[in-house]
Amino acid sequence: MTEIIINRCREGDAGAQKWLYEQFANRMYRICYRYLKDELHAEDALISGFMKVFQHLHQFDYRGDASLEAWIKRIVVNESLLLLRRNYNFNWVDEARAERYTSGLQADAGLNAEEIYALILQLPVGYRTVFNLYVIEGYAHQEIANQLNISESTSKSQLSKARAALRQLLIKHGITYEN
Repeated sequence: MTEIIINRCREGDAGAQKWLYEQFANRMYRICYRYLKDELHAEDALISGFMKVFQHLHQFDYRGDASLEAWIKRIVVNESLLLLRRNYNFNWVDEARAERYTSGLQADAGLNAEEIYALILQLPVGYRTVFNLYVIEGYAHQEIANQLNISESTSKSQLSKARAALRQLLIKHGITYEN
């Protein structure tokens, strides 16, 4: 069924394009929002991402629904990163500020996904971006460095600082830890 819809989208069928958009828009919006933390910017990234999806659908090689979702996801992540670079210039947190965060603690609390998501959104944009790309999207540090025009060591450092900042936020919210 999906492959038929893709072929109809390639032919410019507006109904098929609407169906495809509606199948993925909510999930992809959440991905955009996770990076951008602003509803309007997330919508912008989503819309421009889907415009690219429809423009480049002829290049996509369908190998099942999972391959389609992964391809769309990569496009909206890239659009989110473009918007971040344009609007935020990655205000990387400096070493002095990062030292306020402690490390070496292991979580021993049950948090639901929405609580974790809310905490991630509180991270500075640089931390949040690298954390999302590495932990959630599964990118390697070299890929992150290439995507963000930073060094691999900066990517690793930002991830480490993001994890420490999350630990600090959890402590602030009363979550207990054990060493």
